[in-house]
Amino acid sequence: MNLVSPIKSDQELVTATLNDRHSFALIVERYQAPLKRYIIRLGCADRCDVEDVLQEVFLKCYVHLNDYDSSLKFSSWLYRITHNETMSLFRKKRVRPVTMTTEEDLKLFDNIPEKTDFLNDLIKESDAKNLHNALVSLNEKYRTVIVLRFFEEKSYTEISDILQIPEGTVATYINRGKKQLNEILLTKRITR
Repeated sequence: MNLVSPIKSDQELVTATLNDRHSFALIVERYQAPLKRYIIRLGCADRCDVEDVLQEVFLKCYVHLNDYDSSLKFSSWLYRITHNETMSLFRKKRVRPVTMTTEEDLKLFDNIPEKTDFLNDLIKESDAKNLHNALVSLNEKYRTVIVLRFFEEKSYTEISDILQIPEGTVATYINRGKKQLNEILLTKRITR
């Protein structure tokens, strides 16, 4: 009888994959849904494009797994790849992120953590569609940090690793992004 203890940490998954390529399926299984949500939240609305980006992310992850620096958090490394691939898609297609319009898309806002007072206050004052439209209209650098911080629940350190910018810059972008988001929503309320 072969008793195998379940692999729990990301680092253990990476090590297992480096030793047995079939273990990579566990990484895909763990990260497929969160990365898909992240790509959509960045403004990629076409489902085929989302799947293409996701496939490219896992391909790059697999190919470059030996290059992963284990002193960094694995999820940050994977989110950085995802961010870069999504931005690359936007550049290739020369498109701006688009707003979500289907009921399924708008359900993404149901997953906002309760402890996040900033977003809870915005949701109370605005519906999910208006919030998303405002989010998409944010400057890209502010939208990215807002999504990572409040929707993906990443720490400042993780955001710094993902975007390869200093933590102080992350804090500044979050602060400016929140102000810009508030201004956009306030303007929409006034014009109604």
